[in-house]
Amino acid sequence: TVCSAGTADIPVAEEAAQTAEFFGTYVDRIYDVGVSGLHRLLSKMEVIQKANCVVAVAGMEGALASVLGGLVKNPVIAVPTSVGASMGGLSALLTMINSCANGVTVVNIDNGFGAGYVATQINRLAGGK
Repeated sequence: TVCSAGTADIPVAEEAAQTAEFFGTYVDRIYDVGVSGLHRLLSKMEVIQKANCVVAVAGMEGALASVLGGLVKNPVIAVPTSVGASMGGLSALLTMINSCANGVTVVNIDNGFGAGYVATQINRLAGGK
């Protein structure tokens, strides 16, 4: 599952989703579910919790990855984005690196490709398609 915090994060989320699909992985897209509208995220938890791994794409403060890391049992791949007034993605990167949620790993700023590729590898190890 690929989740984006806001609509401005969708281009990077799409890069992750399309990369994973290119390598044969089925992807659920859940966009605009950032922590400023937590009810939107919580309404999608049934789908998210079934995923072999979750890609969390977020700019601004990057809190989506920590929230998801606390709600799911499988790995979360955090992708900070450079959108908004977040010092070119550095703010989100630092938040994601400092996450206290277990199972969260971080790729570089705007690295949707890297996240999609790692998600594919995790999915294959889990026996998924």
